[in-house]
Amino acid sequence: KVDYDVCSNYGNWLYSAGVGNDPRDNRKFNMIKQGLDYDGNGDYIRLWVPELQGIKGADIHTPWALGSAALSQAGVTLGKTYPRPVVTAPEWSRHIHQRPGGSPHPRGRRGPAQAPVQHKDRGIDFYFSRKKDA
Repeated sequence: KVDYDVCSNYGNWLYSAGVGNDPRDNRKFNMIKQGLDYDGNGDYIRLWVPELQGIKGADIHTPWALGSAALSQAGVTLGKTYPRPVVTAPEWSRHIHQRPGGSPHPRGRRGPAQAPVQHKDRGIDFYFSRKKDA
């Protein structure tokens, strides 16, 4: 069964792009937070952005925030093999050094990401699994 509503989907895409109707002032779609919430380990990004496949865990959501050693180890050169961000919204900063699920790294240090807690109706497995409910 396909759940599809043209108007609802169009409205959601506009909202996600930052041009939709929202009663709150200065509302922005936070790509980093959404990535951590719904693709905490970065599997979806690795599927569609092969340039970043060498980046481990949730760090894939913010490659520009990694140190040169981590980028080198992953085979990523910002500005050459993967573009630098055009803009980084100030609202993203509180999510850049977080693990999936929203908890910051202990003592503010970055380390390997923990596996995210997956909800049965969220994440890449829900949308891309071969096993579908009728």
